[in-house]
Amino acid sequence: MSEKLQPSRIHGELSAQGLRFGILVSRFNSFITDRLLAAATDALERAGAESKDVDVVHVPGSFELPLAAKKLAATGKYDALIAIGCILRGETSHYDYVCSETARGLQLAQMDTGLPVVFCVLTCDTLEQAIDRAGLKGGNKGFEAGLAATEMAQLSRKLRAPEAKSVPAASPELRRRK
Repeated sequence: MSEKLQPSRIHGELSAQGLRFGILVSRFNSFITDRLLAAATDALERAGAESKDVDVVHVPGSFELPLAAKKLAATGKYDALIAIGCILRGETSHYDYVCSETARGLQLAQMDTGLPVVFCVLTCDTLEQAIDRAGLKGGNKGFEAGLAATEMAQLSRKLRAPEAKSVPAASPELRRRK
């Protein structure tokens, strides 16, 4: 009987040393987003990031996060981005649109640029839920986002495609089949 298959495993480390991060923060609901920002920067610092390697960009609200993320990613200066916001349910359907479009926009920015964009946008029914997720009962989602950004930045470095010359081009026959 043959040996059991042991696949190789690729994972990111929690070392932010030498990495660059951009943090985008919504000013709307700043009493929550400020707590998330403080925790995210704490996580990056504990992981070894230096102040000079972390830039913070403030935007008016969560809806503006995707455009800012895409523009920051396009600079090529960063290893990962963290998008921080807080959207609280109100009396109208506005909440649903802002939540879904913010999430969709950040995902598109990430997929279009190939740069990890960590989603740290609280979408809560009540202020109490947001407070719990920004440092009380639920821990602090900003800290978790800082760790996730560090891990994804390291993992992204490992998963980068080798130089174009080492990637075999499809044969003319294979191209015709597609």
